[in-house]
Parts: sequence; structure tokens; C-alpha cells
Amino acid sequence: MGNLLKVLTCTDLEQEPNFFLDFENAQPTDAEREVWEKVDLVLKDARGILDELQAYKGAGQEIREAIQNPNDEALQEAAWAAVVPLVGKLKKFYQFSQRLEAALHSLLGALTSETYDNPTQNLEREQALAKQFAEILHFTLRFDELKMTNPAIQNDFSYYRRTLSRMRINNTPTEGENEVNNELANRISLFYADATPMLKTLSDGTTKFVSENKNLPIENTTDCLSTMASVCKVMLETPEYRSRFTSEETVSFCLRVMVGVIILYDYVHPVGAFFKSSKIDMKGCIKVLRDQPPNSVEGLLNALRYTTKHLNDESTNKTIKSMLQ
Repeated sequence: MGNLLKVLTCTDLEQEPNFFLDFENAQPTDAEREVWEKVDLVLKDARGILDELQAYKGAGQEIREAIQNPNDEALQEAAWAAVVPLVGKLKKFYQFSQRLEAALHSLLGALTSETYDNPTQNLEREQALAKQFAEILHFTLRFDELKMTNPAIQNDFSYYRRTLSRMRINNTPTEGENEVNNELANRISLFYADATPMLKTLSDGTTKFVSENKNLPIENTTDCLSTMASVCKVMLETPEYRSRFTSEETVSFCLRVMVGVIILYDYVHPVGAFFKSSKIDMKGCIKVLRDQPPNSVEGLLNALRYTTKHLNDESTNKTIKSMLQ
């Protein structure tokens, strides 16, 4: 499957891009290698992060017993002993989000550069970097799906902070205190307070990238995102393209990437993804999601419903709103 992108002729500028993105086989060229290797170090750890999050059970029982028996020192110690290592994991996930944002900046720098004439050429010639960008989006939505269904995360961290505060007041020595200092605890708490913390990290990171690169037209970034969304949509709705995927997992991957770039576009573009002049065919993208088995895409539809910025604007087409209800 050689190329990541095989460009089929597109004579009408208003016509959406029509490519095949080979998410399964892209390899870095010499020109891409420096950025690719830096991002690859981050992505290698992403799988382990998801596995740890999926296995995260929390310390609910120990916490409940400690709260119900406030004078039982053994139960207080058991709850603290259960929570401290879990907070170490939560700290690790938060620190990974910062590495992910740095990787995103590296990729956006390459994929939006003015080396080529347009985002189509950037994606076509920097195939492996486009695949890594997709992998970051896939990881982000998967992380947030797992986090949203695990209330233990915020409960554990809240208990940790309350207990730590009480220990300080009572001058009790705390072996686990050096896990997370107060300033870091505040940042971690804000991170997990968001329903979709990784998505917020990427959205804020993309907005920051645009503001820090004032010499780069904002269209370079938004056109890169809209092109990726359109390419994913076309691949998913075109049997000839879809049949080239060697695994059903690639379909799921493609759906997540499409939704991820829509959300980023909605945050970065001044009027968002749902405005009538948007370069993303939102009705077409939602239809592609609706055409999948319902259980497989409900989390992605919810991401569009609840984590986009402009869906509820008055300017949003009523049909689009009703399609997402």
C-alpha cells in the first residue's frame, strides 16, 4: 500500500479532498525522521498508559470504610496505603498529557509548515507524521472514554488531598507526601475535573500552537485539520477505500481520528466546525458515525455533543443539531 495518501484529482476547489490514507503502513522518510523519532518515544508509552487506566480499580472500599470509621486508625492507614500508589498513577497520566502536548506541537510544526503549497501536499509528503498525528488523536479519545466511565479517579484524588490536608494540620508525618506537592496537586485536580482531560490538553495545545506561531496563517492549521477529517470521512463511506483496511480496528481508528480533528478544528477555527462556511462536511461526518453499529460510536457522538465549542451556537444548522440529538 505504498503511499499514505494517494491523491485522486480534485479540480473543483469546493470539492472535499478525496484520498486514501494508509494508517496501517506509513514509514518515515529521511526528512521526517527527526520529528518522527521524537514523537515515537511518546507514542510507545501511550499503549501502557491506556492499559494502566483500563486496569485502574480505585480504592473505593478502603475509603468508604475509613470514612465510616473515623476513629479506627488501622482503617485510616489502610485507606492511605491504598490511595498513595494510585495517586502515583494519576500523576503519571497527567505528566504524560504534557509530553503528548509537546509531541503535538512538533507534529503541527511539520504538518502546517509552508514548505509545500497546501495541507494536502504536507499530508501526502509527510505520511508517517500524519499517521502519528492520527495515533495521538486515537489515544486521546480512548483515554477520555476510559476516564469518563471511572468515577474512582476523582474520588481517590479528592480523598488523597483531604487526608493530606488533615495530616498537615495535625503535623502527622506523611510518607506519601512527596508523591504530589500542593502546586502539582492543584494542576492534577484541574486536569481530572474536566470530563475529557486529554482532549482539553490537545485543544488547548493546538490553540497555543496557533497563538505562538503568529507568522503562520491560522488557515495552515485549520486546513490541515479539515483535510484530515474529510479524508477519514471519504475513506469510511467509500467501499473501495474501506476494503483496503486489513483490520476492522482500522475502521474504529479512522472514526476516532475523524471526531478528534473535528473537535480540534472547532476549538481553533474562529467560528468553529459547525458554521455553514466550515470546510468540514459535518452532516456527512455525522452520517458516517450514524451508519456504524450504535454501541461502537456512542462515545464518539457524545464527544461531538459535549466537548465541542460551537455546537450550541445560534449559527449552527438546525439539521446538524437534530442529527446529534
